Amino acid sequence: MSSLKKFSRRMKVFTLLGLLLTFLIFFGCKEDKTPKGANDFSYVPSGILGLPDVPIPKDNPPSREKIELGAKLYNDTRFSSDGTVSCATCHKPDKAFTDGLKVSQGIRKLTGTRNAPTVLNAVFLKTQFWDGRRPDLEGQSKDPLLNPVEHGLSSHEDLLKIIRSDSDYLAKFKKVFSVDENLVTIDHVAKAIAAFERTIISGDSPFDRYRYGKDTNAISPAAIRGLAVYLGKGRCQDCHTIGDTSAVFFDDKFHNLGVGFKKIQPRLQIILEETAKAKKSGSKKTDEEILTNLESSELGRFAVTGNTEDLGAFKTPGLRNITLTAPYMHDGSLNSLEQVIELYDKGGEENPFLSSGIRPLGLSPGEKSDLVAFLKTLTSPKLPGLPSPNNK
Repeated sequence: MSSLKKFSRRMKVFTLLGLLLTFLIFFGCKEDKTPKGANDFSYVPSGILGLPDVPIPKDNPPSREKIELGAKLYNDTRFSSDGTVSCATCHKPDKAFTDGLKVSQGIRKLTGTRNAPTVLNAVFLKTQFWDGRRPDLEGQSKDPLLNPVEHGLSSHEDLLKIIRSDSDYLAKFKKVFSVDENLVTIDHVAKAIAAFERTIISGDSPFDRYRYGKDTNAISPAAIRGLAVYLGKGRCQDCHTIGDTSAVFFDDKFHNLGVGFKKIQPRLQIILEETAKAKKSGSKKTDEEILTNLESSELGRFAVTGNTEDLGAFKTPGLRNITLTAPYMHDGSLNSLEQVIELYDKGGEENPFLSSGIRPLGLSPGEKSDLVAFLKTLTSPKLPGLPSPNNK
């Protein structure tokens, strides 16, 4: 019986690989953009215990005025088709820069397909969004503006018209970018928002004081045991990296845990064919398709790259302030840390493309409890917010 099951599973994999070949004939394998290289950045000390140096693009150096302009843009609801949605709608400063919802709500209370990841420490990520479809914060900031279930603008020109009719904005863009009214572009807007978002960083948690500050009393005995589980039997360190001098708690990679994959597996052939045809015809942009079509969303990184190993794979999120950013996973399907740990302990949700490193852990109830205690030590005592001069 075991041999029959293995044969059946092998045949399913071969069938799916055939489907993927069909997809690639339509689609190709190129990503939308290539991330910047290390030489495109300068690195500035964060000044916060536990955090690495902050990467700053050489083509977008920060200034106080640019950061304040970015914060104003970030919080402006006029940049949506019904005047109700800003960046801060889904990434609220008072909710650790998330929205606390399973999936986010945009204009007219429309919902997308993905859980809003926190902006906290997004500066350290090499790609943005759950599927990594944008290489930087500048590129990321443009997409939600045009998405029909987020800001819903018909074009970036809608936003620029508002800026050009606002004397305060014009004065600020003139000061920051030395551009006159008709020369303000969406790239200027993106650079200002990204400059602000690069200030949204947090560390100095109890864990940091224990690990990097050498304060042995900073966390509880249960949390210390949980750290041992994290680094050992729990295998959390494999993807949520803790370094010798700092910790970002992610690996900048994409993994299939099986979460949500059952939603598409029965119709995978049809979904791949429909997605490939839409890609070839250009009838829908990747961002729009992912957030308006649940089936396309569950393709994960594959919808961006077309690479077999990316099917159903999503980016490793950071764990800092994890107690403040529920619900969890790309679809917001898990409500508690206990549920997340149970998922990993059983080896994810079985599917033909489950990442090779995902397998049952065999954690005891005590080890699970200690692991939760450790994760709670990753909460920073103070989180950043909007600059006070321009928080409206």
